[in-house]
Amino acid sequence: MFINNFDPVAIEIFSLEIRWYSLAYIVGILSGWYLAKNYFSTKEIKEKFDDYITYVIIGLIIGGRLGYVLFYNLEFYINNFLDIFKIWHGGMSFHGGVIGIVIASILFSKKNNENIFNYLDIISLVSPIGIFFGRIANFINSELYGFETSLPWGVQFIQIDNLYRHPSQIYEAILEGLILFLILLFFWKKEKFKTPGKLSSLFLIFYSTFRFIVEFFRVPDEQLGYILLNLTMGQLISCVFFITGFILYSFTNEAEKK
Repeated sequence: MFINNFDPVAIEIFSLEIRWYSLAYIVGILSGWYLAKNYFSTKEIKEKFDDYITYVIIGLIIGGRLGYVLFYNLEFYINNFLDIFKIWHGGMSFHGGVIGIVIASILFSKKNNENIFNYLDIISLVSPIGIFFGRIANFINSELYGFETSLPWGVQFIQIDNLYRHPSQIYEAILEGLILFLILLFFWKKEKFKTPGKLSSLFLIFYSTFRFIVEFFRVPDEQLGYILLNLTMGQLISCVFFITGFILYSFTNEAEKK
């Protein structure tokens, strides 16, 4: 068993604090940008990718923050409106980030008169890299931890209590990060999966499945608990994303037949 007593602050220079969570976002975005542009983009997409990634970053940050506010802690932020802008205090929703990226991609693709999935498929392919680093940062921050366990890989989060818990952040890093990336990479290499939208649909399907499963090991958000049918908010939103991915997959299959 492991004892987690990491300091959330990675670097402190005088009164300036640089947190692991911020570094995870930076490393995830830079890694995803580099791989997407240099390995997964066509020549035409590569020429516009630097402009596109600016849209993605803005959509990710705004969508992730507003998603957390709306889905997970609306009552608090209604009473503390200015805290919405204090992103450095934490509080980002992955699902909200996805919605923000989709909206940003719609705007960019319309501006350039292109198929939105030419870009979203690439972002879907590299997103697990960012997810991996984000979940590792969650682990370092002792947040999004799991229920008590007696399994040999249980972790004691000193900042929380003295119990040994499921390292649900590591579960997500492995499933939603490493394994999801390998799955999408496998399908990307298959010629029949070059149909625009297919990789995006697979991302939604597999991510939602992994997230739904891990949530059974993860302590629900204190302010929400269980919402419906003993499911968490994350599981309910994952169901919506799964259905969306399945519908998109069906449409891409029909497109291939024509």
